[in-house]
Amino acid sequence: MKYSSREKNNYQKEACYENFICKSCGCLVVPEGAGSHHRNHCPNCLNSVHVDNLPGDRAANCGGIMEPISVWVRKNGEWAIVFRCSKCGHLSSNRIAADDNPVKLMSIALGPLARPAFPLHEIGGARHAL
Repeated sequence: MKYSSREKNNYQKEACYENFICKSCGCLVVPEGAGSHHRNHCPNCLNSVHVDNLPGDRAANCGGIMEPISVWVRKNGEWAIVFRCSKCGHLSSNRIAADDNPVKLMSIALGPLARPAFPLHEIGGARHAL
C-alpha cells in the first residue's frame, strides 16, 4: 500500500495541514474541523492508518488500519479514542476531534454495555452473594 507525502513527514513538532483520503471509507479528511493541529483519524468512520511508532514520527512500516475499539476519559475530562491495528495489533490512543462523528463515538462508548462479557441474567444471583 502506498502512502501520500503526509505519512512520510515527521509531525512530532510541526502541525499537519494536509488533506487526506480515508483508507477505510474514502472520505476526504481536512484538518480545519478537527480543533487540533494533528489530525490522525477520519471524522466519519474514526479509522486511521498505522504510520507512527511514536505520535507523529511516521516511522511505522505496518500500514494496517487502526480501528477504534474503545473510548476513555482523561483526567481533564477530554475524551480519547483507543485504536487497535487490524494488521499487527498495536494499540494507541488519541484525543477525539471536534468534528468526529458523535453517533460513532457513542456507539463505541456504549459497546461494552450492549455486549457485556458475562450473562446479564446472572447478575441477580451474584448480587445476593455479596
